[in-house]
Amino acid sequence: MVVDQPVFNILGSLRVRMPEGMLPIAGTKPRVLLASLLLSANQVVSSDLLVETLWPQRRPQSALANLRTYVSFLRGTLGAAGAQILARPSGYAVELRIDQLDALLFEDLVARARAAGRNGEAVEYLRRALALWHGTPLSDLPASPQWDGRLRSLTETRFGAVEDLAAMRMARGEYPAAIGDLRELVKVHPFREDLWRQLMLALHGSGRQAEALQAYTTVRQQLVDELGIEPGPDLRAVHAAVLAGELPPAAPATPALQQSPAPSARSVIAPQQLPPDIPDFTGRTDAVAALTRALSPKERPSDEPPSIAVVVGPPGVGKSALAVHCANAVRADYPAGQLYLGLGGTAAAPTDLGELLAEALRALGAGEADLPPTAHERSALYRSLLAERPMLVFLDDAADAAQVRALLPGNGCAVLVTSRRRITELPSSLQLELGVLSPPEAEEFLGKIVGVERLAGEREAASAILHSCGYLPLAVRIAGARLAGRPGWPLSVLRQRLDDESNRLDELRAGDLEVRDSFDRSYRQLPDDVARTYRTLGLLGPQSMPGWVVDAVLDRHRAETVMDALVDVNLVQLAGTDAIGQRRYRLHDLARCNAREKAGGDGERRTLARVLGAWMTATEQASSRLPTTLFSLTSAAAPRWDQAGETLRRLTADPLPWFDAERESLVAAVRLAADAGLSHASWGLAAALVPYFDLNCRFDEWRHTHQVALDSARMAEDLNGEAAMLRGLAQVCLYQDRYAEAREMFRRSRVIFHELGDRRGEAISICGLGAADQFSGEHIKALGYFRQALAMFLVMDDRSGEAYARQAIGRVYLTLRDFHRAAQWLGEALWLAEELGDAHREGGVSMQLGRLYDLVARSDEAMRVQGRALDIFETLGDRHCGAYAMRSLGGLQVQKGDRSRGSDQLQRSLAIFQQLGDRSGEAAAFQTLGELHQSAGRTTLAQHYLHQAHTLRRELRVGAGGGQGPVLTAAHP
Repeated sequence: MVVDQPVFNILGSLRVRMPEGMLPIAGTKPRVLLASLLLSANQVVSSDLLVETLWPQRRPQSALANLRTYVSFLRGTLGAAGAQILARPSGYAVELRIDQLDALLFEDLVARARAAGRNGEAVEYLRRALALWHGTPLSDLPASPQWDGRLRSLTETRFGAVEDLAAMRMARGEYPAAIGDLRELVKVHPFREDLWRQLMLALHGSGRQAEALQAYTTVRQQLVDELGIEPGPDLRAVHAAVLAGELPPAAPATPALQQSPAPSARSVIAPQQLPPDIPDFTGRTDAVAALTRALSPKERPSDEPPSIAVVVGPPGVGKSALAVHCANAVRADYPAGQLYLGLGGTAAAPTDLGELLAEALRALGAGEADLPPTAHERSALYRSLLAERPMLVFLDDAADAAQVRALLPGNGCAVLVTSRRRITELPSSLQLELGVLSPPEAEEFLGKIVGVERLAGEREAASAILHSCGYLPLAVRIAGARLAGRPGWPLSVLRQRLDDESNRLDELRAGDLEVRDSFDRSYRQLPDDVARTYRTLGLLGPQSMPGWVVDAVLDRHRAETVMDALVDVNLVQLAGTDAIGQRRYRLHDLARCNAREKAGGDGERRTLARVLGAWMTATEQASSRLPTTLFSLTSAAAPRWDQAGETLRRLTADPLPWFDAERESLVAAVRLAADAGLSHASWGLAAALVPYFDLNCRFDEWRHTHQVALDSARMAEDLNGEAAMLRGLAQVCLYQDRYAEAREMFRRSRVIFHELGDRRGEAISICGLGAADQFSGEHIKALGYFRQALAMFLVMDDRSGEAYARQAIGRVYLTLRDFHRAAQWLGEALWLAEELGDAHREGGVSMQLGRLYDLVARSDEAMRVQGRALDIFETLGDRHCGAYAMRSLGGLQVQKGDRSRGSDQLQRSLAIFQQLGDRSGEAAAFQTLGELHQSAGRTTLAQHYLHQAHTLRRELRVGAGGGQGPVLTAAHP
């Protein structure tokens, strides 16, 4: 007997099972977070929904930061359990196999049972499924309204499975085994006479006559007391049989077991038109279960309107394959016949309705002479014939709802529709939207075509092939067919051919199967504006994009109906809603290849420049609202395109969430502009991103975008762009302790700015040279550079530059312990920052004044100005600089004897440094905490923190020497 033991269990108390025992998950909120992710396993759960679940009454200001902390904790705890929590732009998802989570395994086993029919195999599947339940789901956690829908679905599926199992056991004469299930069901459904009848039969069949009679007494009393009615004739008949001691009547045969009635004289023709089942059909367990349930006549009364199921999805996703597979699974339930009609929805012109009806009527036995002349009359005759013979009607490749509506039969039938277009206008229809295969399903599918052993020998190449196919079933089948036809080919040959996106669609064709043609059939039906949008979207890369992009594409505002049209025909996928409420869209990789093939003219180049201009305008506006701009440099020649004013203000009102949502798109846009030869757009966008990268320690992306834009500027002989990108790259090197590289890049950018006559750019580069020397220990040289830059800023009347230079000079004097001069220069910088309203500069100078006061033993003033710096940074939303202020303030509080508050500040700063990847700040926080615990006599804890600090500093020294890794230094305030 199989005993399933999934790792993760929610069908009862939340449990994580490991080979060595249960894995404890500490804390209610991490457990609630884990439960929320498990309930939606393999799907993205939005951050807003998770926050609402974790804090249902009052959302704290730091909710999103706290959520990230809980996610980080769960990742560390669950790593050994094989669970991967993925961050997505809109939220988080936990990736699990079906056998790792009891709820997924339960639904999979129930679906297998229903697909197997009513045999011993189905009984075993249901027994295993129900054995996974150990009480009320998540009974050990606080209830959440966000969970209700999913928990209700699981519970209803469970009771359905219990009922199915009881019915199968009764049909097999296994009466004792059915009793427990039936007793549970009558508690849930106390007025269902069919369940009480089954319970009485099971008890009587088990020799428990008295209990059967007692069951009748119980249900009769309930019906009389609660509803004022007597039991129905079927229940009374069973009661009489039990009283008489007769053998129980046989349980009603299920439709699958009944014999088909002999055809009448009028129905001698029972059309069997379904295409043959797909021998290598793979995966789609949930979709198969939902579709077969919708089509099965067992699930509905025979006198109800037709059951309608619509399968939609993009080209090549396997809509018809799924429909054929499920239709064949229920064909025995329609002994009167099955009709198949190809509607030609993706052809140049859909099949004529009159011809479709004539085809159906011929299949139903009508001769040519019997066909009415008009489509309306043919439709009436079609419905009349099907009213006498409930059938399964399969309408493949529908163009729209109107085409389908004319072919709907009468009561008792089932209608199965496939379409590339969403058809939501049909009443009470199941809408099943099909996506690509999961990677394991795609691998299994490919293995069925080319052979499992061949795949196992080249797993890496197989995975790469599937990735290039985008897990699209049509593409996987074609790739498999090509490999099957070339048994001597290593898989690596096809892998290499598919690696080149520009040639990928040429490779994905075999015989009459072709991915390009599949997309082209949809493209040919697009109106001009929609087709132009599709072509341009193909140029924008694989990342998701916000809906407003189409406005820039078409050079008009509020053009979202065009994107809606692409979504409706499944050429563009709705990728979800991001953290700031924007709907996001994405092209499947192969659709993107198809769209890009059709682009490339002057029109698309102008359109692309407009899209990049929209990104540039939005980025500059969002950057202007960040707390620091770090000597931002702009490209006056870069294209700009304004969104509708209110839209732009709304999107960038809170700049950090906007940058977080658009980060991947913006980084890709820098490369896109460079590849298109639009160097001004490339370096202008890279420069505009610097304040965001700086605030969030995103040094890898900073370096990548600037290197791409630098290469583009040099290719275009754009000296402004070259100098700006060299300065930006030098700043990254400065942050990463690579002072020699930083110094050389600052030097080169200074020379270029000087040759161009750009005095401000030259002064900024000189400041960089001063910083590189200061942090290398060459303080006197640094003073010379900072004084030279200050003189230039004064000539230009650049007061922000002047404030920076005065602060930098004061910082050098502070390092040299010339406290009088440090106080003078820092005081002037603070006054100037206040005059300018530059709160961020004020916070930075206040931190350095705090250090000064600490060094001259004015501890109260030191704590006051450090507290002021922390307040400023927290008000501005600068968590990084705030962490430095927090660490300094915590150290001062410890010195004053307030160890508890000081420890809290240090722990908070440590957590932020770790989240941002600032390993230098992390090492300093570990060091201070270690010294704190050492002074308190907590030797073991002190040794742990001091060891962490020592290890990090050693790694930093290695990284600085080798130029590796993002290492933040004192270059930050």
